[in-house]
Amino acid sequence: MEEQTIINALILGIVEGLTEFIPVSSTGHILLLGHFLGFESTGKTFEVLIQLGAILAILTVYAARLWNLAMALPSDGKSRRFVFGIFLAFLPAAVIGVMAHGFIKTVLFESPALICSTLLVGGIILLWIDRLPLKPRYTDVMDYPLSLCFKIGLFQCLAMVPGVSRSGSTIAGSLLMGTDKRSAAEFSFFLAMPTMAGAFAYDLYKNRDVLSMNDAVIITIGFIASFVAGVFVVKGLLNFVSRHGFAPFAWWRIIVGLLGFIGLYYLG
Repeated sequence: MEEQTIINALILGIVEGLTEFIPVSSTGHILLLGHFLGFESTGKTFEVLIQLGAILAILTVYAARLWNLAMALPSDGKSRRFVFGIFLAFLPAAVIGVMAHGFIKTVLFESPALICSTLLVGGIILLWIDRLPLKPRYTDVMDYPLSLCFKIGLFQCLAMVPGVSRSGSTIAGSLLMGTDKRSAAEFSFFLAMPTMAGAFAYDLYKNRDVLSMNDAVIITIGFIASFVAGVFVVKGLLNFVSRHGFAPFAWWRIIVGLLGFIGLYYLG
């Protein structure tokens, strides 16, 4: 295995962890960066499987809360409703992800110009939403109605297009439907767990016969880097969003989208 491949896997893993939970599209970033680095993974599995590191980052930071939630399930109706709400929100992406898996991996993942476009458009939309005089009706994820959870899950389906952002689409949808910024980001964290775990398991199953030992090594490197970077982001994101909103991420998307188009024009 070439040293450059290992370095690229490390870089892409760090980028995955830093961007998975913020509304800038981690998949869009690593696909676009991988394009310019000349990084190729078998069946585009690396880009999906290293998300396991980000999943474990949430589990690490939220371990105590998840444990308390699990312990409360037998006796607390509110906790059971919340877990069922997460399940409802997860369902649309699970169904569409399975049905459109081949198209997503072979067409959408191979379109860097599309990624630049969705980064730009998504940034503009997020900037617009961040400036709207919205009046939140829901400030605690435990109080989200089941209908709201399902609708947020429908918004998450937009992230099947790389560059849209899973967290960005769920957060934007949540804000438009009456949540505050902090709880919208927190619900996105919880929804990420089954969504990314499901994507990981299904993609591994679909590509189990084509992955080699070299693939396993670079995926492991990316996974570890993603985990470490993800822990730092999860710990600080909610407080950052409470203070600054989502405008910084919107501008970041716009800048990356523009730079991506410039890179495609000059470098191909």
